[in-house]
Amino acid sequence: MSAVPLRRGRRAVMVSMVCAGTMVATLGLAGCGGDAPPDPDQGTNGVGKLSATEIQNKTRLAAERAAAVRLSGTVRVKGQGYHLDMRLSDRGGTGSVRSKGGTIRLLRIGEELYLKADSSFWTHGSKGSETTPEKAASDRAAAEKLDGKYVKVPDGDPSYQQLSGFADMDLLLDGLITLHGTLEKGERGAAGGIKTIRLTGDQGAGGTLDVSLEGTPYPLRLVRAGGAGTISLSDWNRDVPLKKPAPSEVVDYGRKLPAS
Repeated sequence: MSAVPLRRGRRAVMVSMVCAGTMVATLGLAGCGGDAPPDPDQGTNGVGKLSATEIQNKTRLAAERAAAVRLSGTVRVKGQGYHLDMRLSDRGGTGSVRSKGGTIRLLRIGEELYLKADSSFWTHGSKGSETTPEKAASDRAAAEKLDGKYVKVPDGDPSYQQLSGFADMDLLLDGLITLHGTLEKGERGAAGGIKTIRLTGDQGAGGTLDVSLEGTPYPLRLVRAGGAGTISLSDWNRDVPLKKPAPSEVVDYGRKLPAS
């Protein structure tokens, strides 16, 4: 076994130490000064940087200025549950409202309100224990005449105010886009593939509202306080075609609708 010269041995050790030191330094630099975390607001409309109150103000203003929107989901009003699918504009609205009494289609053009329902909707209120066979038969006959027809809702009928509210964009949005309690900014997420920032009232107990981080900061999803429903808001500013039904398609009762 031949001996390694001392000088040569020391040189090899020094080279190894220099190489190791260089590697450690390089790794250290990569760990401390590498790529910075991505900016969550890059490519957004910037509202994520604002306070919760500022975001709420901007999203309410955006909704007020919009010309149209689609609302779909569930709401509870005075203990009654409804499933909505309404397309609304500043000229009126059209869509469906479903409740335990059945499904009705609403059409509102200006102040004129029409509803369309099948015969079961018009007869569901005539099934009580006090209903006589003769009255039930009369109600069915009347309901069959309304099946598939638009019924013009008189503005003096008690149901006009409630039904027209489902087809009134300003009134419906004003009543829905409201959070209760202390307002806070929550997590970022997505709704319908669109980046969002969440607002919460009383940490969610007062409702939550997801606001778009892309383009105009429209509200996109609302969970109402107290389990009062969840609503998706979409198709902002998309045209809503509204056409008055032909006279042959309409039944006008004048002052009051038939009992339903």
